[in-house]
Parts: sequence; C-alpha cells; structure tokens
Amino acid sequence: MLDNHPKNHAASALQQAILDKIEVDYQQAEHYFNKTFPRPLVQFSLRGKSAGTAHLQLNKLRFNPVLLQENAQSFIDDVVPHEVSHLICFQLYGRVRPHGKQWQSIMLHVFGRSPKTTHQLNTQSVQGKQFDYYCGCGNVKLSVRRHNNVQRGKTQYRCKICQHTLQVRPLTN
Repeated sequence: MLDNHPKNHAASALQQAILDKIEVDYQQAEHYFNKTFPRPLVQFSLRGKSAGTAHLQLNKLRFNPVLLQENAQSFIDDVVPHEVSHLICFQLYGRVRPHGKQWQSIMLHVFGRSPKTTHQLNTQSVQGKQFDYYCGCGNVKLSVRRHNNVQRGKTQYRCKICQHTLQVRPLTN
C-alpha cells in the first residue's frame, strides 16, 4: 500500500498508466488476432538497467519503477508494447527466438512500433558500482556481478573488439 506522500501518488499514477496501456495493447492484439489472451501479472519490482522483462511461462511482466519514473513516455510508447509482444508471441507460437520474426511481426503489425531489441534510456541513476578492467583497446567497465565472477575464478570476459581477456586494472600509487 502506498502512503499519502505526493511522490507516491505520482508513482501510483504512472503505474496505473502502464496498467492501462497494457490493457489497451492486449485489446489491440485480441482485435488483430481475433483471439483472447489471458492478462499477465504485472509487477513494478525490476532493478538494474533493464526497463522491463516478460516471464513467458508465468505470464508475468516486470517493470523497473526508477526508469519508469524517469522515462514515462518511452515506457508507454515502447517498453510496454515490447514486453507485451513477448507474451503474445509465446501464447501464439510457443518457444521461438526472443526477438525473432514472429515477435518483430507483432511489434510492427499489431502495435506499429519499430522492433528494437534494446532500449536507449539513460540508466545512470540505476547503474551500480563498476570496476575498471583493461585490454588491448583500453579501459572497459565491468559490473559488480561480473567483477565478482572474475574474482571467484568462475569466468573470464573478453573484449568485444580485440577479443583479449579483460584484466583487472592494477592499482597505481
């Protein structure tokens, strides 16, 4: 339950706008495919740099409340149709490539949106601590999770450009 703080009312109103947009998108898909679809469970609990995720088997959508607050219109225009398309695609075609031709077709023909696979939102406010690594190309930043995986010997990461194994940046005096 949200308290009466004005900021929480704004968050609540934004979340309601997202819920309303999800319903509009589902009605659009039902009209297009002449088929009814079960409505998903919706949560505003996603953290990190992802704007939204679709959990196919659970018929669940999760959205990042911080990025929603900072990018409300982008969520309504792009993030919601993107994630709804994943659920619709799964219900129509089963397991297919996440951003494959079926998903792209739903984005284009049902929602009239460009089928972009990633968002371009500013994630500065949700970006966690990063660690400096280096390769032949120069400095590369790794997330806490990736840094910890390297430190525990679980994995190594390679530069996307030069393919050299990333090395932790030595401390300088």
